[in-house]
Amino acid sequence: MQLIKLRIENDAMNIAYYPSADGPATTRYAIAYNPDQSINDNLENIKVRLAGLKFDAAILENGLDYAFSDTIVGVNYDRIDVGLALTNLLNIPVVSRAAVDQDGLVAAVKAKKTYLKWHLDYYGQYQGVRNNGQEAMLTVGNGYFGLRGAYVEARADKNNYPGTYVAGVFDQETTTIKDHDVVNEDLVNLPNAQFITFGVDHQEPFTINDRDVQDVYRSLDLKTGILTTTMLIQLQSGHMLQVQSQKLANMQDWHRFSIRYTVTPLNFSGSLQIYSEIDGSVVNGNVSRYNVFDQHHLQTLGMESCGNTMTLAGETKSSKINYTFGAKLTSPDCETSQLIELKNQPQGVQQTLSVEVQAGQTYTFDKNVVIATSNVANDTLLNTVESSLAQASFDDTVKASSDYWAKTWHDADIKIRGDLTSQRLTRVNIYHSLVSTAALESGQLDASAGARGLHGEAYRGHVFWDEMFMLPFYSLHRPELAKQLLMYRYRRLPAARANAKAAGFAGAMYPWQSAQKGDEQAQFTHLNPITQAWDPDNSRLQRHVSLDIAYDVWTYTHITQDTDFLAKYGMEMLLSIAQFWISKATYDETTGRYSIAGVMGPDEFHENYPNNQTPGLKNNAYTNLMVAWLFDTIAQLREQLDNAAYQKAASAAAFNTELANKMADISHKLTLEINKSGIIAQFEGYFNLPTLDFHAYRQKFGDISRMDRILKAEGKTPDAYQVAKQADALMAFYNFDVPTVQKLIEKLGYTLPKEYLTHNIQYYLERTTHGSTLSRIVYAVLNQLDENYDQAWSLFSEALFSDYYDIQGGTTAEGIHLGVMCATLLLETRNFGGVSALADQLQVAPQLPDHWEALKFKHTFRGAHYTFVINHEKVTVTADQKRSITIAGKDYQLQAKKPLTVAYAHN
Repeated sequence: MQLIKLRIENDAMNIAYYPSADGPATTRYAIAYNPDQSINDNLENIKVRLAGLKFDAAILENGLDYAFSDTIVGVNYDRIDVGLALTNLLNIPVVSRAAVDQDGLVAAVKAKKTYLKWHLDYYGQYQGVRNNGQEAMLTVGNGYFGLRGAYVEARADKNNYPGTYVAGVFDQETTTIKDHDVVNEDLVNLPNAQFITFGVDHQEPFTINDRDVQDVYRSLDLKTGILTTTMLIQLQSGHMLQVQSQKLANMQDWHRFSIRYTVTPLNFSGSLQIYSEIDGSVVNGNVSRYNVFDQHHLQTLGMESCGNTMTLAGETKSSKINYTFGAKLTSPDCETSQLIELKNQPQGVQQTLSVEVQAGQTYTFDKNVVIATSNVANDTLLNTVESSLAQASFDDTVKASSDYWAKTWHDADIKIRGDLTSQRLTRVNIYHSLVSTAALESGQLDASAGARGLHGEAYRGHVFWDEMFMLPFYSLHRPELAKQLLMYRYRRLPAARANAKAAGFAGAMYPWQSAQKGDEQAQFTHLNPITQAWDPDNSRLQRHVSLDIAYDVWTYTHITQDTDFLAKYGMEMLLSIAQFWISKATYDETTGRYSIAGVMGPDEFHENYPNNQTPGLKNNAYTNLMVAWLFDTIAQLREQLDNAAYQKAASAAAFNTELANKMADISHKLTLEINKSGIIAQFEGYFNLPTLDFHAYRQKFGDISRMDRILKAEGKTPDAYQVAKQADALMAFYNFDVPTVQKLIEKLGYTLPKEYLTHNIQYYLERTTHGSTLSRIVYAVLNQLDENYDQAWSLFSEALFSDYYDIQGGTTAEGIHLGVMCATLLLETRNFGGVSALADQLQVAPQLPDHWEALKFKHTFRGAHYTFVINHEKVTVTADQKRSITIAGKDYQLQAKKPLTVAYAHN
């Protein structure tokens, strides 16, 4: 084992390099510690100094003695978890000298590696959006509700935001701004039942603040879903305590969550008060730019307190969704009959427990909470919250959560050998993918997965095209969950038809932003935070969302072969969407082709042509290619249904033979603009726009990801330039494989030169600012297809880190980016692992990153369960049924439960 040993002092970082754990150090460095620089900048000097050396682990020689971490050091009157920081920087485990002395080097390193792969930890107290981002990343939930990972002692303020969200609970409010009524529909921040805190000798209850909190460590255990927060506190009165909270959601009885709150008086005996509260006065305040709007959505209708239980009931103001929150406080260390009711807030209920405590003893308090809402089908819990509370316990919640996650990790884990950081963040993404959706699998919730999960209020909790980046992962691991996401869309098919009719078209036009009912929730204006001006917002013209939903229907039915869903729901959706595009396409006698105008592509920077008052663009490449694909796919899927089932779906969609004939005609006559180099124009006229000096803008502004806002602040418009927020013209190559897209283009009558894909990728990368994290995912895949592996890895790793490091400068504080999280998981298995589910049988062509030693994961495809183990030389695959599979271009026959190992040539 190759090691570095380090000692961090006030003025120096002493490093020794050991090529062998048993041999002497061959290199030693003393690096000055600069107190004016951040810890990361100081540690970066270590990384630079050790460049070129290989090492497997680090030993910290002078870690402090803390129960929650053994790699904390004191530097210049500050404390730093060097272990966490160096693991992020060097991608190695850092162990303490004490752990090595106790367990031996090999065991200590192995234990730390295991821990790091299954925990998301933060050390220290942070402020503002940085802390809010950590709260989002530490969210616990079960797909019915999400609880931001705030301190349980916190109320909403500039540094803390303990949000509570229930899937599908939306509410509308109207705000008058400059004589204009603006209607917003929000995912509602519901009453805060997480709140629990303490007081000493009947003094003021403790609140989170810099003055009293001496140390804080937060750790999310991905194996169990338990979030543990440990604080060392010294009050101004001199009382010292250790306070620990453990919070988790019940993954089986998904109306429940539990908190275990332990308090240890360290230097005093006396009277301790525990304050438990349900606060119904909360508002939607997570996104500061929304604060100009009315964010009050709750009306408290009643509060009760009896013994150790309390309830708060209310309803949302306009949507009239009823909710009831119940909480029960128990303790093995004292009688909870001493609870005293305090109604010290107009819309909240609080209980206090007072106990006598002794120094050095730990006192435990369990708060169990039940949430009931009227948007759950066939649910009588609103009337039986008290009886549900009586059955709830912290230990039962732990068991239910642990059992659920054990099964999840058995079925859906992606194991990466050789990359500690990628392994940990991959599991973080799997965790959040199910925290956001798990309960939807029950079919009792009329809801879908919002772009920001149940983790914050950005995008107002709305459902976007991000589903397209989520469905493949869910279809391969949780097919029933994927189906329920599609059923949310099916139930809103009448609204989509109404949207199309209102716009003057036939068929179904799904909204860009969907919430409770499926009507369009995108705004007409957008606040530019640079200029503080309201600009027109034409984002609703991203009509490709209907095509993305069609893609979701195909993805699910293709992977699962659920012909029952296709017959009863899917085909009607596809035909209704197709009818919309038929009505939107216009024929040009001069060219003999059809055009589609008045749309926006995924790019979002381009809303219309410069000096043109008509909103929208003409012949967006992604839109037209997906329309052509949809029309071909309907014809293919029709063959999977018996005639009666198809006719029933066609009747429901009002799709007749005339429309079918027109669809066939349009499918190979849509317009694309392609230049002689084979560059596919993002939209008609794109090549006529001037280019931007990206270098100059980067020098001036640094971050130019939101180039649209920068240009508008200069009195310009992105409509006038060849600039893109994210992948657009080449999106189809992300959705499908290259031969499929190439065949679509050729069927439309266009010939592409050699190396056209390379030319397109280079052309658009130079013009893309990656203002959306989804852009990095798409371009990582495109570069992988083009064998530009270094660029693919760079973009993938940025996407994988995007929420952890909050690379967009504060957006994670408003909720995680669920589409990106799910898309990274698909990229790992489909592109790095090379297991593609796009054909009728699985195709395997691995392209592992060089530093990944091996990859292991499972897929469910067309009723069979597969396990893959892939390294740089061979693929081993096991299926529970007899199946055909293609590996490295050759077909093989799998026998049930018998592993097949195939060697392949690694590029």
